[in-house]
Amino acid sequence: MKGSARLGVGIIGAGRVGPVIGAALAGAGHALTGITSGSDPDRVEAILPGVPVLDAQEVLRRSELVVLAVPHDELPGLVAGLAEVDGWQIGQLVLHTDAAWGTGVLEPAARRGAIPLAVHPAMAFTGTTIDLRTLGGSYAAVTAPAPVLPIAQALAVELGCEPVVVAEADRAAYGEAIATATEFSASIVAQASALLRRAGVEEPGRYLSALVHSTVDRALTDAGA
Repeated sequence: MKGSARLGVGIIGAGRVGPVIGAALAGAGHALTGITSGSDPDRVEAILPGVPVLDAQEVLRRSELVVLAVPHDELPGLVAGLAEVDGWQIGQLVLHTDAAWGTGVLEPAARRGAIPLAVHPAMAFTGTTIDLRTLGGSYAAVTAPAPVLPIAQALAVELGCEPVVVAEADRAAYGEAIATATEFSASIVAQASALLRRAGVEEPGRYLSALVHSTVDRALTDAGA
């Protein structure tokens, strides 16, 4: 979407993902209209200085693109609730960042004329500006109706990611793959760290760093072979 008119972008969700997505889109030339409140306002202000903190309905009212970056289980109720109060606008882009949902979860918004997009950057967010650099080397799963798929792909590129199209029917399997990779990796590192502490190794995280990274790199190389 570079070279096109910039969008007014609103963010619903002030956890680790939403503010970073907002900062990336602002860096691509879009204007941030507001973000909903979160549990760590100082961190959000550090990433998005001066961006107004608004309620969800006001974010929708001001925005041409609404980014939904909320926990998986909260997304359906949020979309439906905003539809019930006539929050969604005709032609408004609505993008969520969840791995497992496709665009079906956005159907209440689509029925009111919004354009549904699902873009999931495949990375672990820290909620800090470090993530902006990580986005630049990441892939993003993109799901959208065929007529607007190029919009979703362009937004993924503006985030710094390489877009990979995942069909609506495959989104659940994609989400399971992402969950398996992240949860299994964290669990194994935690178990290994605990064993090293019992063996008297100080700072087991630092001790494991080179081993884990090299092992994962080799596994990824073998997976791509």
